[in-house]
Amino acid sequence: MNDRPPQAAHITLSIDGARLWQSLHDLARIGATAKGGVCRLALSELDAQARRRVIDWAGQAGCSVRVDAIGNIFARRAGSDPQALPVATGSHIDTQPNGGKFDGNYGVLAGLEVVRTLNDAGIRTRAPLELCIWTNEEGSRFAPVMMGSGVYCGAFTLDHALAARDRDGVSVAEALAASGFAGDVPAAVADGAQRFAAYFEAHIEQGPVLEGAGCTIGVVSGALGQRWFDVTVAGQEAHAGPTPMPLRRDALYTAAQLMQQVVEIARQRAPDGRGTVGYVDVFPNSRNVIPGRVKFSVDFRHPDDAGLAAMEAALRAAVERIAADGKVRIEVQQVVYFPPTPFDAELQESIRAAALARGHSQMALPSGAGHDAIYVARTAPAAMIFVPCKDGISHNEIEDAKPEDLAAGANVLLDAMLARAGIA
Repeated sequence: MNDRPPQAAHITLSIDGARLWQSLHDLARIGATAKGGVCRLALSELDAQARRRVIDWAGQAGCSVRVDAIGNIFARRAGSDPQALPVATGSHIDTQPNGGKFDGNYGVLAGLEVVRTLNDAGIRTRAPLELCIWTNEEGSRFAPVMMGSGVYCGAFTLDHALAARDRDGVSVAEALAASGFAGDVPAAVADGAQRFAAYFEAHIEQGPVLEGAGCTIGVVSGALGQRWFDVTVAGQEAHAGPTPMPLRRDALYTAAQLMQQVVEIARQRAPDGRGTVGYVDVFPNSRNVIPGRVKFSVDFRHPDDAGLAAMEAALRAAVERIAADGKVRIEVQQVVYFPPTPFDAELQESIRAAALARGHSQMALPSGAGHDAIYVARTAPAAMIFVPCKDGISHNEIEDAKPEDLAAGANVLLDAMLARAGIA
């Protein structure tokens, strides 16, 4: 379906940066932590309070609100053409246990600020605008991550998501019912039908590239593909004193060699290859016992599937080489695969053009993290706008960003959405 609007007339508007900043801090009071961050886990009572707060703000801005069966919230500002697909934006407002004020929240409130700004100027768009709040993006309470957008695009079923349970045994279905956000709108896009004409997501970068480059706007080219593995190295526990070095079957020694290979494999695929060992479990984990078993995680990321496959092949080759002497057994199991997701080239260009028109420095860069836009891109043209965060720190209570950078990103979002939606 071709739902592109005619070229919008050139109108110069600017969002209210102080209002955006105040909204971010008002929302951050719900679940505020002692160190200045936010703990607001998905579908908790605090999350429900925050959802009600944003719904109230959207209602005050003249939006109608729908909630789907997985709790995704859609606030719509009507356009002049009721048949046109909406131009959408949004993100999430659930946080990590030690989260910050801006991760996800910025994308939602920047979208709200777009609506408020158009209201202030008395401008009606041809296509409707839609603000999305996606359920359980962080995955801190329930797995899988990016749950709401994943159900929306059909990455997994609604029943699968509803059955997921947290550490206390509470299911998503139970949490939705308790929070009051078990909606009656179908959650999945039916038969691949396109619901959005375009989807934009503004976000702090969550990394150090923009700040390091002194750049204000990141035009996100796409999301790195991800392959996660669980590796188990099995040797033999033995006494650390009586066992000579040549006779040892030291699982940790072997695992350490493999962990170094993970990093080296990524370094050989600079600048966008990523290799991380984030979890290690050593048995028996005793000071004077040679480790007999080690389990550890491997996280590979790369912007194209061929590169990602080459990283996996290099890992498996290293496993064969290191285990060739037969002293240990090594098992490698893939547990996660996200294919690389390129974002829509036309929407990227609209973001770039908006940044340049506003006089903001801009650069293209990939997203190394998962975002709801990655799933939405399966159903509609999608793109992301990054702005810098202090020291590249995110998923941390000290997460921070400059008000002027947040305002710049919201203005670019405004321009890109207005160009796509058209003027009535």
